[in-house]
Amino acid sequence: MAGATFLPTVQAPALLGARGVAASPSVSSPARRHPHIQVCCKGNVEGIEAAGHEERLRFRRRDFIGGCVGTAIGLELIEGSTKFTGVATAADLIERRQRSEFQSSIKDTLYTAIKAKPELVPSLLTLVLNDAITYDKATKTGGANGSIRLEISRHENSGLSAALDLLIEAKKEIDSKSKGGPISFADLIQFAAQSALKRSFLDAAIAKCGGNEEKGRTLYSAYGSNGQWGLFDKTFGRTDAQEADPEGRVPDWSKASVHEMKDRFVAVGLGPRQLAVMSAFLGPDQAATEEQLIADADCRPWVEKYQRSRETVSRTDYEVDLITTLTKLSSLGQKINYEAYTYPKPKIDLGKLKL
Repeated sequence: MAGATFLPTVQAPALLGARGVAASPSVSSPARRHPHIQVCCKGNVEGIEAAGHEERLRFRRRDFIGGCVGTAIGLELIEGSTKFTGVATAADLIERRQRSEFQSSIKDTLYTAIKAKPELVPSLLTLVLNDAITYDKATKTGGANGSIRLEISRHENSGLSAALDLLIEAKKEIDSKSKGGPISFADLIQFAAQSALKRSFLDAAIAKCGGNEEKGRTLYSAYGSNGQWGLFDKTFGRTDAQEADPEGRVPDWSKASVHEMKDRFVAVGLGPRQLAVMSAFLGPDQAATEEQLIADADCRPWVEKYQRSRETVSRTDYEVDLITTLTKLSSLGQKINYEAYTYPKPKIDLGKLKL
């Protein structure tokens, strides 16, 4: 994440569709947070004036970025005009960079910790599932809120203490490097799941190369599903629960019937497809779990699909669906603070700048 890419947010007050109906997207809130620190720029997009409604919408990024001075991260159309004014909020850009760098540090620390104890990957995956699946849609309580650290003694979390201990130790190192405050357990647990999955994906690629790590890394770089993590990475800034979630919301996966598993997934907005792809989260023996799920008519086609996918070189169906499901799971019950982990910027004496 060291070289993060920030795309401009475009507001079009009156973009006309095929039927001539105006649409008015709302202004992105970050552009308003620091109105006192703004850099404005104009780009020449006169080439779109002569065309009709559809041609008006065919502008390219370089048409309005090429003429900007400094870095533009917010752009908006002026109603009734073909000129664009880019509103760049320097403070927002700095905050995004701070969060990106902190997230990279988190991932590096977790990768190292998990690499040293790969046997804990199944427990880490169950830990993240049990933390998030406490969500209750009716009361809007529970979810991926880090409360499992307060629930670790419950029977459904039996055997997960070592995984939690690993994260507690990793948190100490992460916090020692943080300039914007300690990482929440809610974020830590979810990003640990990401690291654990990436580790399992890489291990699978190495296994396909006969155990040759160099060839396995090359295979994973070529075919792995890294590009699917974008939305997951943006969900960063969760707040920790200060008390345990109510009991009875998480089944003991090793003893639960398929019907009980399906009911729990449906209760949080997931279904048989997501249950099947997350078989690795439902206990240490994935093969045994899939054998149980494949006996269910709703789950069978999905289990078979993912079993076939894992035999392919790219494993695309399995990996992409698993990342997508984890992303949905990690968002349950969340109101993200997009300024979390940021810190005061050094003041610049503009009088000393040489222009």
